[in-house]
Amino acid sequence: MASSKLKNWVDAARPKTLAAAFVPVLVGGSIAYNDGVLNWAATGTALLCAFLIQIGTNFANDYFDFKKGADTEERIGFIRATSAGLISPQDMLKATILAMALAFIFGLYLVWIGGLTVLWIGLLSLLFGILYTGGPFPLGYNGLGDIFVFIFFGVAAVMTTYYVNALEWSIETFWASLAVGALCTNILVVNNLRDVEQDAKAGKRTLGVLFGEQILKWEYTLMMMLAFAIPPHFYFRLEYNYWIFLSFLALPLAINHVRTIWIESDKTALNLELEKTAKFMALFGILFSVGILL
Repeated sequence: MASSKLKNWVDAARPKTLAAAFVPVLVGGSIAYNDGVLNWAATGTALLCAFLIQIGTNFANDYFDFKKGADTEERIGFIRATSAGLISPQDMLKATILAMALAFIFGLYLVWIGGLTVLWIGLLSLLFGILYTGGPFPLGYNGLGDIFVFIFFGVAAVMTTYYVNALEWSIETFWASLAVGALCTNILVVNNLRDVEQDAKAGKRTLGVLFGEQILKWEYTLMMMLAFAIPPHFYFRLEYNYWIFLSFLALPLAINHVRTIWIESDKTALNLELEKTAKFMALFGILFSVGILL
């Protein structure tokens, strides 16, 4: 019984999506190391906070989607613990608050290092993690989820990781964050492409619901192209050496993922593609970071 409850909580945390928390810190920390300013304690704390915010956001999505009736029996995505009756709404809400509170508490160390700038970025990350599906104007229900993910799990996460190490901003981390934000957004794109019909019935106005599935397919393609445009920028404009192209080893996989998005008509098959897109983000992030370090 205890093991099944633990499994329910682990599944609700959606570990397959945690690349979205790991990669931004990895890339930001790699640039800090390359610049000789890496603070291991700060980077480790940033990673812990990123995981907690990601998990807290996942818990919040589970809770608020249930409360809004977005998770129905027609759902073809992964099982949601609250709507499936595996975890009570009250417990899921408590878990959301706990995860976000722990992120805030551990984040105070980063505030002590980086000051009010880090505090505001942290508070906004926590706030929008809740407002993604909660509140009177949930971002994910009004076509703004993609922008939120790109900014907070891409630009803000990478650049702030570097900032708590160096105590200054870096133009290199801005460019790197565009690749990270693009690949993180693609995880959401696959999710929205899979759920477009159910989201429309539930009143969830994602970009796919508002503008059609073709927009999501183009978004996925353009985000992938943006990610692969960043290493050449590092080489030609930021004077990194040829190792920065290490991430191009993943290009055949990227082409295959884009092909799947365009031709796959079975929406249930997109569950596997969502997992693969998250794994691809991790692979690209690792190769890109190794290229930075070398």
